[in-house]
Amino acid sequence: MSYFTDLAQQYIDGEWRTGGGSWDIIDFNPYDDEKLASITVATVDEVDQAYRAAERAQRAWADTNPYARRAVFERALRLVEEREEEIAAAIIAELGGTRTKAGFELHLAKEFLREAVNLALRPEGRILPSPEDGKENRLYRVPVGVVGVISPFNFPFLLSLKSVAPALALGNAVVLKPHQNTPILGGSLVAKIFEDAGLPAGLLNVVITDIAEIGDALLEHPVPSVISFTGSDKVGRHVATVCAANFKRSVLELGGNSALIVLDDADLDYAVDAAVFSRFVHQGQVCMAANRVLVDRSVEAAFTEKFTAKVRSLVSGDPADPATHLGPLINSSQVEAVTALVEQAVAGGATALVRGAAEGNVLSPTVLTGVPDDSPVLRQEIFGPVVTLIPFDGDEEAVRIANDTPYGLSGAVHTGDIERGVRLAQRVRTGMIHINDSTVHDEPIVPFGGEKHSGVGRLNGESTVEAFTTHKWISIQHGRSRFPF
Repeated sequence: MSYFTDLAQQYIDGEWRTGGGSWDIIDFNPYDDEKLASITVATVDEVDQAYRAAERAQRAWADTNPYARRAVFERALRLVEEREEEIAAAIIAELGGTRTKAGFELHLAKEFLREAVNLALRPEGRILPSPEDGKENRLYRVPVGVVGVISPFNFPFLLSLKSVAPALALGNAVVLKPHQNTPILGGSLVAKIFEDAGLPAGLLNVVITDIAEIGDALLEHPVPSVISFTGSDKVGRHVATVCAANFKRSVLELGGNSALIVLDDADLDYAVDAAVFSRFVHQGQVCMAANRVLVDRSVEAAFTEKFTAKVRSLVSGDPADPATHLGPLINSSQVEAVTALVEQAVAGGATALVRGAAEGNVLSPTVLTGVPDDSPVLRQEIFGPVVTLIPFDGDEEAVRIANDTPYGLSGAVHTGDIERGVRLAQRVRTGMIHINDSTVHDEPIVPFGGEKHSGVGRLNGESTVEAFTTHKWISIQHGRSRFPF
């Protein structure tokens, strides 16, 4: 099937339909600007229809034997495996991912589907003691009901599945809104896979739309109990505010400004490899990417020489070419924003050891050094192929610099002394940090999330169970209580 022709529709209550809006979202290939699809936007009324369908379908799904629910995810996993080549081609076309990136995203997507198979059986109840004679306290873990999911453009297939699959496996229904730049991979393809896997109608609904059309309807609607959002901290702040005002939980996976720290006893060749991958995978459009590479001054010269040489060897261009390391950014606005940030840094006194140039939406790498302490480039997320090299004197200064950011998502420490690395890592205020590895990691059973402006809450494994279920206390008095009146 042609994903971009056949799936350019809304998916509501088990039906593929044209949106009721008066304008279209145009889905472009970011490398060559080819028009992939035209999708008429969903309206506020259709958001309501999606949530109402989810609400109707959810109760029977929650009552379904979890072994039967599990079978849906086993079939979905097999479908992804069977369609892997087609999905990889769609990743290259819709978001400009290289072949390596497509393989990376699909590998993780399959791992998270495998975990969803297990999650269907994960929730467990408890019996708790009571100070009251004859009383039994039962604590049930139950689905929250309906979950709203808003996914981003950088890993749309993976990051939609990462919330959608476990929410469904745990007995919930879902309304999914993909990013308008990746409506197929982030939205309708996910719906198609679950439809073909036998998921009952109404449990997963996809609305392809934009806030220009629906405003906050997706967040304010009375049906969903939890909103799972992945995106920028600016939008995340708004999501959290609206959710709180409407008594909803929000799970926020937001931006980062991660530091990869190279200590004086690190394996420099290995650290260079890790740092280049950590910054430039998917053109730097990764929340966990190492925006900042901190290097002990005693090895700064040697590291910088090796690092810049490797960066210069990276090939930028057509993501369909297996030799390409960096494909296009998602759109021209991103290219302009990243280019302006580099120009601002250089104008402020930074030195570009490698200076990238734009060709269409393809932006080749930039390596900055000598960035002034007050430069904005040091403290904000850079969603593009730009990295800053920052020298430090000793571990104390490395920790201070790493923490000098409003973000706290990921990080890495490279050292020949593992326990030294762990001691330093414990002092970096970040949700995740890796010793002698890259900053870019996600695993199905390990809690994923950030501190500070990088998010609220965690996903994966038991954290996902916490996110998409709630506790219910039922007590039983086997004897008789005494009342004061």
